[in-house]
Amino acid sequence: MPERIIAHMDMDAFFAAVEQRDNPALRGKPVIIGADPKGGQGRGVVATCSYEARKYNIHSALPISIAYRRCPQGIYLRGNHQKYREVSRQIFAVLKDYTPDIQPVSIDEAFMDLTGCLSDGRSPLDLCRAIKKDIRARVGLTASIGIAPNKMIAKIASDYNKPDGLLEIKPDQVRNFLWPLPIGKIWGVGKHTESALHQLQIKTVGELARTPIEALSKRFGTHGLHLHQLANGIDERPVAVDDEIKSVSNEHTFEQDTTDQEEIIDRLLYLSEKVSRRMRKHDLKGKTVTLKIRLKGFQTFSRAETLDHRTNFSDTIYTTALHLYKIFFRPGMHIRLIGVRVANFEDPYVRDSLFEDPAEKRDEDLHRACDQIKDKFGERAIRRGIYKTGN
Repeated sequence: MPERIIAHMDMDAFFAAVEQRDNPALRGKPVIIGADPKGGQGRGVVATCSYEARKYNIHSALPISIAYRRCPQGIYLRGNHQKYREVSRQIFAVLKDYTPDIQPVSIDEAFMDLTGCLSDGRSPLDLCRAIKKDIRARVGLTASIGIAPNKMIAKIASDYNKPDGLLEIKPDQVRNFLWPLPIGKIWGVGKHTESALHQLQIKTVGELARTPIEALSKRFGTHGLHLHQLANGIDERPVAVDDEIKSVSNEHTFEQDTTDQEEIIDRLLYLSEKVSRRMRKHDLKGKTVTLKIRLKGFQTFSRAETLDHRTNFSDTIYTTALHLYKIFFRPGMHIRLIGVRVANFEDPYVRDSLFEDPAEKRDEDLHRACDQIKDKFGERAIRRGIYKTGN
């Protein structure tokens, strides 16, 4: 078998870069995409920010209120996700010109297996230079790409020389590249694992690689062996070429932590309708409805129920989510965030019944008629009234 050649492509400050591309007045300025900062009192987080904003220690997932305090002169934008999705589609169209083996990680990030894509004497670096050049020419944005024998090292390499970076780590360079790095660079080492490793006096990847497997297994169980393998540059995970959508979800963060039941239930209905509509756009029906709730203090809970049939009807999704909410709710709860997710899309082309239900067909037609109205006049052009069933 030939040595694998895996590339990780990551767009540079994607949302902010799109805005700077489309509005030259924003170039060279700190642009922050996310929630409305409201003069430092806003809720929500930063989605992404330009490299000019990162000089102020602003980063993704930072509370927007903290971002504003660090950079009040920044340009804060809510973003245009429809535009970002279209730009993402253009980027992935470029990638598909070079390899069919693509694993999307997010809207602006993907793994590519280039093992069988080299011809005419081109090296992996030559191929990835061409990809970067094409993205810049056709989309007007820069991408950073890491090349390595496996996914983990490729991902680390893509972040190494950002923005507009390109770095190849060859098999005989893996140890020298990995071992000096802090253990937090290892894929899957979060804050808790990093803290536990520090307690064992393990602070670099090399120290982790040289630690006996028995000691790691005693502390981390089966995960200890996995960490040891990664530290030694061993990662057999394939580039998973899978276009299947696993779930559809929507969330809402309230302006203030709320106990207002009418407001919560109204939002639950709105989220259910959005999830329902998105599922129909992809011809999906799911069985498992999950309710997500985040309380004051950021405690987060989820509750799920699996139905006896697949659906994409907002009525069914809403009543199920409302039922889960009523079971979970206790008086005095201050709710910060609420979300609805539908999953379990197995066998999308298999019908639950051999016989068509006239009532279900009528409901299907009604939902699609509502979709057409919303497509033409906007998301809030038509809505159901609040109904508090589901006890």
